[in-house]
Amino acid sequence: MKHVLVTGTSSGFGLVASVELARRGWHVVATMRDPAKSGPLATAAAAAGVADRVRIESLDVTDPDAIAAASRRTLDLTGGRLDAVVHNAGVAVGAAFEDLPEDAARRVMETNFWGVLGLTRAVLPTMRAQRAGRILVVSSNSAYTGEPANSIYCASKWAVEGWAESLAFEVEPWGVDVILVEPGPYRTEIWNSSPRILPEGSAYEAYLRRVEAAVDRHVAADARDPQEVALAIADALEARRPRFRYPVSPQARIGLLLRGILPAKLHRRMVNRLLGLGGFRP
Repeated sequence: MKHVLVTGTSSGFGLVASVELARRGWHVVATMRDPAKSGPLATAAAAAGVADRVRIESLDVTDPDAIAAASRRTLDLTGGRLDAVVHNAGVAVGAAFEDLPEDAARRVMETNFWGVLGLTRAVLPTMRAQRAGRILVVSSNSAYTGEPANSIYCASKWAVEGWAESLAFEVEPWGVDVILVEPGPYRTEIWNSSPRILPEGSAYEAYLRRVEAAVDRHVAADARDPQEVALAIADALEARRPRFRYPVSPQARIGLLLRGILPAKLHRRMVNRLLGLGGFRP
């Protein structure tokens, strides 16, 4: 049996990926910041008949002590072996950059970037000793281009992808693969649960109201079933020779294709038109 540690499993991609991997025979250490919120995962695992292969553990990826403790518990549970880690825990915040409090920005970077690095550092010695392992990061099509009112989330994904591409060079000689899974818009809780910051009297109020309304319409119309991402994660972990990058959804694949082709100003015009912001002036 193969063993995988997954972060951020109380909902969304982490939940469905944990169940899918367990269904395929993996032993899943499913971690979340607050195990009191494990009900939906436990219910889904039981419904799929895989509750015995999903072990729920506590892990706050922003806490180095919690990372060390969760890593030790995981290796105790698996007999010292770890075949894969899935970095899925993530947070977002909607705001104009000028209105964004520093503590909110740091929380996004601590979770989406530094948490990934910290947990990887904790599990890499085991994978190197095995001369095998897979480090999979659930990134986003927000890693391809900037987005209005989403600067710090985009920055966190750009940063983690640059790190992952560099890490891949370093760990390849030990048989360790680094993988990016890059979803587009999916029906998860990240945007519904993310704060939207708009201080009273903000110079960006009219602009942000239009952005929020357009994004909400876009997500409502185009968001897809997160099970697609769960399948992509499981397929990547089980591939004989995994690719480095797996864009998931048509939007993500198109975004990746256009990433190096479109001039930045043309991209902004296209996004502004999509969001109904063409010609907007405060």
